[in-house]
Amino acid sequence: MNTPTKILTAVLFIASIGLFVYLYGSVEKVITESEAIASKEAAVIERLSLIREAEIVFQEVNGRYTANWDSLINFIENGKVPIVERREEIKQKAYGGEEIIIHTDTLGFLSAKERIFKKNYTTNASDYGTFAGFKVKVGDQVLKNQKAYAIKVDGQIKEAPFAEDGFITGLADIKPGDQVSKGKTLINFWNYVFNPNVDIKKLGYKPGTDIKFDIYVGKVDKSGLMVEVIEVKDPKPDNPKRSAKNEQKPRQPLHFGSRTDVSTVGNWLE
Repeated sequence: MNTPTKILTAVLFIASIGLFVYLYGSVEKVITESEAIASKEAAVIERLSLIREAEIVFQEVNGRYTANWDSLINFIENGKVPIVERREEIKQKAYGGEEIIIHTDTLGFLSAKERIFKKNYTTNASDYGTFAGFKVKVGDQVLKNQKAYAIKVDGQIKEAPFAEDGFITGLADIKPGDQVSKGKTLINFWNYVFNPNVDIKKLGYKPGTDIKFDIYVGKVDKSGLMVEVIEVKDPKPDNPKRSAKNEQKPRQPLHFGSRTDVSTVGNWLE
């Protein structure tokens, strides 16, 4: 191989390495940016989900939504939510027929924060059979897919798993050897659905920024009945595909609710 050929080969080799490094760096940058956008959007969705749940509970208690962040924050921190039991009473009418009377009893109150941040679950018997024992006790913290109880069905022992993480609050009054029916509630437990350590004072802001969510509360006419609607939206999407400047058809900014329809659905579920 003569000298010019060697030089050309060396130049091409160096150029190929440079091109590889450039392409690798470009791909890595795109991946890093995509991961950063996904992480920011996940945080926004988590915050919007919390705001939505708080507004739903606020509406249950007050009969309306609120567009005032201070009112919503105060409700979460200090509000009370009644524990209501509804029962039906059937009365026979003098001339025949029946009348159904609905009774509503307030059994007590929960803090608004507990109602918003926590969710109660049950684990029910998966089949008819003979109860063979619990795998947990009251006060235990359990994980999804951890064994919950054992039941003997057609001579075989089956161990049912938990469907969610949580903390055990109650076990059914049942002993090994007792017969159980499919669907019977065996275990009660709860878990947080939102981070309990979130800074409530910054509820109205996009996480890690000083950008406030747009919030709208109004009324629309539905078949002659004026009903409240709510929409909460990210005003400055992190994803360029959600920007109005996007030359292609832009995706909507992350939001829940609607200004024209009775809905609290989040568009991240679409």
